[in-house]
Amino acid sequence: MDRRRLLDVALIVGILDALLLVGLLYVAFVDRSDSAVSLLGPIHGLGFVALIALTGYGAREAYWGWWYPGIVLVTGGPLGTIVGDVILRRQLASSR
Repeated sequence: MDRRRLLDVALIVGILDALLLVGLLYVAFVDRSDSAVSLLGPIHGLGFVALIALTGYGAREAYWGWWYPGIVLVTGGPLGTIVGDVILRRQLASSR
């Protein structure tokens, strides 16, 4: 998989995981539904693991630095993915 395609996949997973996180926070704090939290929580966890795997793979392939999986890890997933994506796409555009 090339750099741009991997970046696209990571962004899509990041956006989906962000939407899932918003829903998870809603059912946890507003709706207070333990059954919904027990369903959405593990799905968000899988999204987080997928984001770490995707960004880690890109760093291993030298598509970007290890700062990208690091920022995904520190921010809990979606936010770091989206911020890193913006930075990397600017770098790609300026290198053309």
